[in-house]
Amino acid sequence: MRSYTVMIRKILFTTMLAGAVFFSASASDYGSANQFNPIQTGVNSLDITPDARGASMGDLGVASDPDANSQFWNPSKYAFAYSSAGVSLSYTPWLRKLVNDIFLANVAGYWKVGSSDNQAISASLRYFSLGEVTSGGDEYGGSIMTLNPYELAFDLGYSRKLSEKFSMGVAFRYIYSDLGFTESEANGGQTVGASAFAADIAGYYTTYPMIGRTECQWSLGFNLSNIGSKVNYDHGANPAFLPAQLRIGTSFMFPLADYHLLAFNLDLSKIMVPTMPRENDFDMTTEEGQYAYYEEKEKWETMSSISGIFKSFADGSASEEFQEIRFSIGAEYSYNDQFFLRAGYFYEHPNKGNRQYLGLGAGFALKVVRLDASYMVATAASSPLDQTLRFSLTFDMDGLKDLFKRR
Repeated sequence: MRSYTVMIRKILFTTMLAGAVFFSASASDYGSANQFNPIQTGVNSLDITPDARGASMGDLGVASDPDANSQFWNPSKYAFAYSSAGVSLSYTPWLRKLVNDIFLANVAGYWKVGSSDNQAISASLRYFSLGEVTSGGDEYGGSIMTLNPYELAFDLGYSRKLSEKFSMGVAFRYIYSDLGFTESEANGGQTVGASAFAADIAGYYTTYPMIGRTECQWSLGFNLSNIGSKVNYDHGANPAFLPAQLRIGTSFMFPLADYHLLAFNLDLSKIMVPTMPRENDFDMTTEEGQYAYYEEKEKWETMSSISGIFKSFADGSASEEFQEIRFSIGAEYSYNDQFFLRAGYFYEHPNKGNRQYLGLGAGFALKVVRLDASYMVATAASSPLDQTLRFSLTFDMDGLKDLFKRR
């Protein structure tokens, strides 16, 4: 029995790492423990940026120019994509400062449909491996078992232009989290993971204002993502909220000279999940305080995901609500749509996780393929996210068609 307990603890430990719940510093580094209260959700891997381009600009992309990875940021952007189709493959070794076998793999793509170039269908598949977890048996001869917990999500999306400047899109998502483990499963029973369904609703507006004699591009975007059911771990005994999120952003692109473009981007995001009650907020030395705590905790656990979204905007003071807003600011320089340099910054309040880091990256594109890479430099002390690398390889289907025609 002890070996199974050890295994469960290892899985929980790895899961916490995977969701970056091991934050950059302890609460004592930046204030009282009473102030440290991050939002708790299940399937934290859904909040990890999959592509190198968005990561290199400080984890943003809700209003940036469309690309093959728009499914994660804003699926409505696909209606404004320049190519008729595209596919991208991304790979992220995750938390390599702590472990060496956790990674995120993602494939995303889209296809313009119809003859009017105003609608697209899209899809993505993300696979998050939490590495290998092994129990070492016990003094009573417990068996050695190895698990490979993982999480995956599969999306299908549709986007359409509603005018020459505005589009909307939806995406439907199936989520599977294979983190569950019970003693019956250890004795040969079938492992049962946790499933959930969610949807995204997004919009994208872009226009081309003239500043002097120069035509620029200004874009706005929003995305309500992961709106859906709860994910039920341990056969429904431990339900958890999905990381439902609101993203809004803007982007402004202007030419520096012939073939030279510079874009500035800003994203604001908020996890739409109510804050879990804590014992620190109640007088646990009295029966009344204990009763009030357990009552509030039960309400949180049994609250529906839709009710939780509305509750997340009014479950604290105005200053606490402001602390839950995360900021991303980034810039992208491009030369002739062939060479790209990017930089950005991501900020999360210390009381809500203290993830703060710089993103740096570059890209190189030919007519058929583009390669992007990003590197994360944490600015908060002792962050396990420091030195994170991402790689994305994108194929342009129009370029491939032209290549085959020439042959």
